Amino acid sequence: MSSSSSPSSPTHADLITKRLVLRPWTMREATAVLDGIRSTHWADDFPAEGDRVIAGLFDQRPAWLGPYGHRLVIERETGLVVGSIGLFWPPGDGVLEIGYGVVASRRGRGYAAEATRALAEFAFTSADVHTVSATVELSNPPSVRVLEKAGFRRWTTQENAVLFRLGRPDLERR
Repeated sequence: MSSSSSPSSPTHADLITKRLVLRPWTMREATAVLDGIRSTHWADDFPAEGDRVIAGLFDQRPAWLGPYGHRLVIERETGLVVGSIGLFWPPGDGVLEIGYGVVASRRGRGYAAEATRALAEFAFTSADVHTVSATVELSNPPSVRVLEKAGFRRWTTQENAVLFRLGRPDLERR
């Protein structure tokens, strides 16, 4: 399938999991989010506030639209956008941060962990990345569980947050 068949159709840059397609955002979609223009390819409760924030940053951070940037989370069964996930490119000293969000109507299905695991694995295809990290507020136990299910390990606890890390598998075996 090509991206011309519909906004939710897989393209060569997509990451495809058992239940999801992770497709790079387009500026057109970011503009629609910012302008409040609804797409028939979005779940009823997409975009969430975090999606609006990310959409507003693409002008300042164009690399986030690249292959190692931010992606829409598309439910394969329905073809609907149900969230977004992203790598905050570029990495610093080999460490790259990941962030994610799934709309309320699709939470509790394991989508966030599935997407996080897939995008972290993809991040390791860059020679510049040896660790993917995420910071979660202590007041958000569901997000802590997402990272644990995705294979991340607690690295350190700060005053109000937990820092998680996942190392590139080929480097962890050494």
